[in-house]
Amino acid sequence: MILAGGRGTRFWPLSRKKRAKQLLALDGKQTMIQQTVSRLLPLAPAKKFWVITNGDLRPAILKQLPKLPKAQVLAEPVGRNTAPAIGLAAFLLLHEHPDAVIGMFPSDHVIADQKTYRTTIAQGIDIAAAGENIVVLGIKPNRAETGYGYIEVGGPSGVSRAGVPAPHAWRVRRFTEKPDAQKAAAFVAAGNYFWNSGMFIWSARTLANALREHLPNTAAILEEIAAAYGTRRFAAVFRRLYPQCENISIDYAVLEPRSAKGEQAANIFSLPADFGWSDLGSWTALHEHHVAKSRPDNANLIEGEGAFILNARGNYVHAPGKFTAVVGVEDIVVVATDDALLITTRQQAQDVSKVVKYLDEKKLHRLV
Repeated sequence: MILAGGRGTRFWPLSRKKRAKQLLALDGKQTMIQQTVSRLLPLAPAKKFWVITNGDLRPAILKQLPKLPKAQVLAEPVGRNTAPAIGLAAFLLLHEHPDAVIGMFPSDHVIADQKTYRTTIAQGIDIAAAGENIVVLGIKPNRAETGYGYIEVGGPSGVSRAGVPAPHAWRVRRFTEKPDAQKAAAFVAAGNYFWNSGMFIWSARTLANALREHLPNTAAILEEIAAAYGTRRFAAVFRRLYPQCENISIDYAVLEPRSAKGEQAANIFSLPADFGWSDLGSWTALHEHHVAKSRPDNANLIEGEGAFILNARGNYVHAPGKFTAVVGVEDIVVVATDDALLITTRQQAQDVSKVVKYLDEKKLHRLV
């Protein structure tokens, strides 16, 4: 299950409603969603892929992923965050394949070591299939990041399947969403916290039961929508009922209340994701990702038709078709498109989403 409904507002002005971040080739020739599917295909055939997106992006996704079944690329009538999206997948699969293991993956991540990535997922599948277990892939933090959720882990998992010892996994104690700088620093110093990657693994039955317990009203709506799938009524039922679902993330809806049951009773497990992960969450993250490959930290990254650089460090410039001169500046981000120009610093690139909010409020639709 690939979630691809986001707008990627922190990548404005390149990311727009009909050409969002996941449809852009930010790291190579393939787009982000094409990379996501390519690295997962060895684990399952294309017919077992589902994509949840929106009406603006669905046509482009179908074009970029022609091997995926069109009926399994679903466009939400309205955005309702991750709990209804992934919950719908659980109820769609529940009746015919209740033991199916679902992997939930964002469509816009970068993975450096794909072999280790798939090995880790396979380990998670074994844990998820062994019982009412939820698996989250945790990223070891290298800084006190306030833009991510954190996972606190406790003791070893103790999970096994068919008598085979479980892989190195940890029982989850609790989830904390986007802490302030002081808490984030304390979490990193403690050593038993991981970033929440947003990648989860569970059986259809496990997730459906969790939603019935913790989000009963929305679960009932999703069951009714799923019951109409494959009939002529589906589009109308989906369009009428889905907006009634609660607008809530899977973290708040299921993971936090379930973890409150206690480390042993919750049956939530974290696998360390040591495979070179980045969510490319901002222009700053994109700069860091590219320079980390082969350049020093203070390198300039210039995308365009040639460049002149003098006494400049740590800058990122995206100016296709333009010659760029960068003189005497540090840690600047410049992104040029035909109709817009972004100028910010690497330190404040997270705030680019506020530009999109402003444009929405002013109804400058052509710029979003």
